[in-house]
Amino acid sequence: MGSRVTRALRNFNLENRVHREIDKAKPKVAPRHPSTKNIEQAYQTPDLMESIHKKNEPLLRLLKSVYVESKDPPAKPLQLKKTQVEERRLLKISLPNNPYGISEITDVPKGKLSIVEALNALNQHKRDPKTWTPERIAQEYSLDLKDAKALLEFFIPFDVKIIPPKSKVTKKIEAS
Repeated sequence: MGSRVTRALRNFNLENRVHREIDKAKPKVAPRHPSTKNIEQAYQTPDLMESIHKKNEPLLRLLKSVYVESKDPPAKPLQLKKTQVEERRLLKISLPNNPYGISEITDVPKGKLSIVEALNALNQHKRDPKTWTPERIAQEYSLDLKDAKALLEFFIPFDVKIIPPKSKVTKKIEAS
């Protein structure tokens, strides 16, 4: 309700106010700096103004004689270099029955792991760290040694820890 009233007051007699504002005298232009007076006078000479607005016939003829023809080069099909062709390896382990849409993947590029393989490698290292060293994981899954070390150091899956109560007597909630 309040916005309607303010809009009506704001738009009241709007056209007359606009015409009155337009009819006002324009503000004077700020005076030029005295140092630019010489530059302005140099460009205001009649010879220069005449040469600017005059047609230059020789230049016009030269411009008309120029003909530019451009063609796009034929598109070349992208060819991978021998170094760019990815070597792929078959998955070592995958989930059965397509639970997460991952089973469609049958191979991965060398130097990479699927999520299932990463979890399996972490599990094997956690169970037996002496046999499943970073070097063996790198060899088994075709990884760089630094990637295998980074996997074991920084990729930590969920670790569930059950903290037993301090006392053997536990309180039970009774349903009423």
